[in-house]
Amino acid sequence: MNRQAQSAVLFVLGAALLHAGLTDLYLRYVKAGLRPLVLAAGAVLIATALATAWYEWRARPKEQELEQEQEQEPELEHAHREPRVSWLLVLPLFALILVAPPALGSYSAMRTGTALQQSYGYMKLPENGPLRLGLADYAGRAVYEHGRGLAGRQITITGFVALDHSGAPYLVRMALNCCAADAQPVKVGLTGQIPPVLKPDGWLQVTGTYTARRTKDTVNGGPIPYLEVTQAKPVPTPHDPYDETWNN
Repeated sequence: MNRQAQSAVLFVLGAALLHAGLTDLYLRYVKAGLRPLVLAAGAVLIATALATAWYEWRARPKEQELEQEQEQEPELEHAHREPRVSWLLVLPLFALILVAPPALGSYSAMRTGTALQQSYGYMKLPENGPLRLGLADYAGRAVYEHGRGLAGRQITITGFVALDHSGAPYLVRMALNCCAADAQPVKVGLTGQIPPVLKPDGWLQVTGTYTARRTKDTVNGGPIPYLEVTQAKPVPTPHDPYDETWNN
């Protein structure tokens, strides 16, 4: 690939990173806290592309002189030119800008063991009234604190639906440490007044009560708590589909 193609690829890649960082697209790849690094990487790539193009422009007169000398001496072997097909490398980068990949969903979740981990500490809950908790927060409290502070409370959590091979429903959030490549599911089993028809990957806001029931993940044997459902309603996909609070 010649320097022109190199600078073009670098520029488009940098533009793709800036586009992702300035919109919500980057959340499909990395967690929210890495936005500054995405923007910085995009800026560096664009600066590198411009520097490469400037260097190529400066070197162009010398190359033209060399070509004239080669024309005057036919016996000399002409400089090798890269095939134009190398410019096709730019096309996947345009796809990165124009097409946002979907967040990981039920297919990945049910083929990966639960990543539920015990937190170093949980924030103090209000003493009474309904609770709106993150799915991983509820799961951690239900398993490792045995529902302390949850019993008898109305609890609301949100996640996407996943069904196991038997059709049993789970509410799931994909948790990540850094980026989507290391995303792992945290699962909560659903029991009680479950809607008769559940669509995998559909997002639900579920309200219910704590139950001591739990099971083991068939993939890695990890603990999966349950929620006794009293109400469930579909909701739009959230702004950030990944849940990163599980390892705080």
